[in-house]
Amino acid sequence: MALRVADYKTDVHNDWCPGCGDFGIVNALQMALAEMGIERDQAAIFSGVGCSGKTVHFINTYGVHTLHGRVLPFAQGAKVANPDLTVVAVGGDGDGLGIGAGHFVAAGRRDIDFTYIVFDNGVYGLTKGQASPTLKLWEQPKSLPKPNINYNVNPIGLAITSGYTFVARAYSYDIRHLKSMIMQAIEHKGVSFLDVLQPCPTYNDINTRDWYAGLDMEDPAERHSRIYKLEDTGYDPVVHYANEAEIDEKLSQALIRSLDWGNKIPIGIFYKNETISTFSQRIQTNIPNYPENPPSHQTISKDGKPTADISEAIQSLRIS
Repeated sequence: MALRVADYKTDVHNDWCPGCGDFGIVNALQMALAEMGIERDQAAIFSGVGCSGKTVHFINTYGVHTLHGRVLPFAQGAKVANPDLTVVAVGGDGDGLGIGAGHFVAAGRRDIDFTYIVFDNGVYGLTKGQASPTLKLWEQPKSLPKPNINYNVNPIGLAITSGYTFVARAYSYDIRHLKSMIMQAIEHKGVSFLDVLQPCPTYNDINTRDWYAGLDMEDPAERHSRIYKLEDTGYDPVVHYANEAEIDEKLSQALIRSLDWGNKIPIGIFYKNETISTFSQRIQTNIPNYPENPPSHQTISKDGKPTADISEAIQSLRIS
């Protein structure tokens, strides 16, 4: 029987603020899983701490609510242990680009085949609206007593320079496009990063839904949505050949586009490269039977007793 979006919903009460972009992201993720026909016992969602951390409670798959800034090690460990599992990590911009920034960079270097979705609203919504790493310098949403004095992180640029092989952005109020970005991220062979712009109606009164729609622009005749799709401009993010010249060209154009902000904000795929080896393929150089016998397939106990004998290892650690 074909899976429906309703199959991925839970009965857990959702207490996000009305108008929060998180609703759109969760709905799009449920829609993507259903459309791709991914069985619920073959998918695992991992989350960190923050408003977005509750995501795992609202999606009817395996879910792991982890630690602040540590969602990526958990998600990568699960994928390495069980390569057949569809793994999606989610977290806020503070969780992933603040305390979790080191893990963010390391994940790009490994190129493990999983997807990381960042809920990006410029503030720490769960802890009363402090400036997150993506809030622009000198901006002052209503939750701050004084303007932000830290320069912002560029999530797209950081992902590109860290080695992510699929880098994209979406907008939480464009559900159809967001669903498409999630599906393409999951289908990508390698590590995928999706930055999702989302209004925080409670604490960020700058980057609101009306702001993204351009309704704040002074001249009514010049008003236009700030959001535009890269694919509508003829932009080609794909590395077609495994040569350094093309890779450098695609990386450069992606970095340049990642700087667009203000009245023109691009969404879509900035960079996609499947010409390099994934982490699983690299593991096989040391462990040839890894695909057939990953850690998740190995028996670690029988009749309540461990199958491995580590007595010699323990003995070697004892002080004589």
